[in-house]
Amino acid sequence: MVRKIKAKLVLQFRNQGLSGRAISSAQGMSRHSVQAVIEAADRAGLGWDDVADLSDGEVYLALFPGRGVRESVFMQPDWGQVHRELARVGVTLKLLHQEYVDASGRAGQAAMSYDRFCRLYGDHAMVTGASSRVGHKAGRSIEVDWSGPTMQLVDPATGEVSKVYLFVACLPFSRYAFVEACLDMRQDSWLRAHAEMFAFFGGTVPRLVPDNLKTGVISHPREGEVVLNDAYREMAAHYSAAVLPGRVRHPKDKASVENTVSHVATWVIAGLRKEVFTSLAQLRRRIRDQIDAYNRQPFQKREGSRLSVFTAEEKPVLQPLPAVAFEISNWTYGRKVGRNGHVVWAKNFYSVPFAHIGSNVDLRVTETMLEIYRSDERLTSHLLLPATTANQHQTNEADLPEGRSWQAWDRARIDEWALRMGPATVTVISKIFESVPVEEAGYDPALAVLRLSRRFSPARVEAASQLALRGPIRSPRYAHLRPILDTGQDKTGIVPDEPEGDDGGYVRGGAYYAGGAR
Repeated sequence: MVRKIKAKLVLQFRNQGLSGRAISSAQGMSRHSVQAVIEAADRAGLGWDDVADLSDGEVYLALFPGRGVRESVFMQPDWGQVHRELARVGVTLKLLHQEYVDASGRAGQAAMSYDRFCRLYGDHAMVTGASSRVGHKAGRSIEVDWSGPTMQLVDPATGEVSKVYLFVACLPFSRYAFVEACLDMRQDSWLRAHAEMFAFFGGTVPRLVPDNLKTGVISHPREGEVVLNDAYREMAAHYSAAVLPGRVRHPKDKASVENTVSHVATWVIAGLRKEVFTSLAQLRRRIRDQIDAYNRQPFQKREGSRLSVFTAEEKPVLQPLPAVAFEISNWTYGRKVGRNGHVVWAKNFYSVPFAHIGSNVDLRVTETMLEIYRSDERLTSHLLLPATTANQHQTNEADLPEGRSWQAWDRARIDEWALRMGPATVTVISKIFESVPVEEAGYDPALAVLRLSRRFSPARVEAASQLALRGPIRSPRYAHLRPILDTGQDKTGIVPDEPEGDDGGYVRGGAYYAGGAR
């Protein structure tokens, strides 16, 4: 079980302050495996700084040189007493954990780590219904949600009114807010709003706390692991954040953003109710003005404003943004690689390394790129062909083995093959390409004609082509040449007389009654 998880990733998230349960929920890993990694790191005295420059394999070997780590038994503190003590001024979980460690030492029992201590206290507060008294920390989380109330855009030409949805984000420590207007609440809009949010804040945080909407969370059962949307998990990983959705029907799990949503209704929706907006860009500019005023509004029960607290205390501790902004992608699963070493996407063909011919692969499609994966391994990537093209081949030479037979077919190779067989065959191939709207559509019928030379000699195929061109068919194909070859007409050079145009069904025709042979 441990071997299948990424021990280095677990240590990275742990260094950012996430508990074992949080890492398990955010990354879809087994809690027992995550805990095994944490315990092994504690035993070996290894932290994130020690393994940051090592590969995943090296970290795993350092943590698990043997058969694994058995779970230890720790002395259990009085959680009720911990909760009561935490209400006192100046008392923190760190102080209470140190007192617990001292008591465990005097009792001669093993003491649990600080991370486990905090997690179990959170479980106690959840089970007993008590609210945890651990306050928000600067730069640790962002709460996100859609606003229930919406706004409107008016088409200046037709007067048609369209609905606009508001994405709302809040840093719980400073209550610094961000709002983005979107035309829908689909996956791309959700991800694009997150990217704009991180750019607005100028940094990232270890935790993202969304609601349980389908664009972020597939399922959040009462018991069991949270299943996240793949695209949302990928976006969060790009910004080194873990997704920790609030529990179903527990708005207090993201109380800050719920409070901000109500404020947005006042500051943005009500504040701009008398203005008419005809473009999304215009609406977004006015929303930024209103949110800037909202963030500058002084607090009623504490010093400063959202902006001043964010600037002085929270922005300096945000993690830096990645060098490259997140690119929105869509996944398509279970596409089969064809015998020609290509996979189909949007009516075009993209090459895959030949060793994977016949396998099922997954496609990650962005605005400019198409990446091909098998399990977690990226096999190859291509520049995305324009949406207006069809039946085009995008081929990386490195994806195909050496040898001309594996090269992608093109018109030049087909004409070269026909030329070796004779001028009549060249004419047949030319007429085939003249009859199709797109050149690539002629590859298959042309190759079907040329491959007749594998069953019959090239000379016979050439003779059959000559006979077919003398007939009434404007563009002879495989279906016309094959009967000529099967019946040997190419050897005699005689083309059978065509039936009269007025003959049909079982009527013998005028020649029969004029004294012809019966």
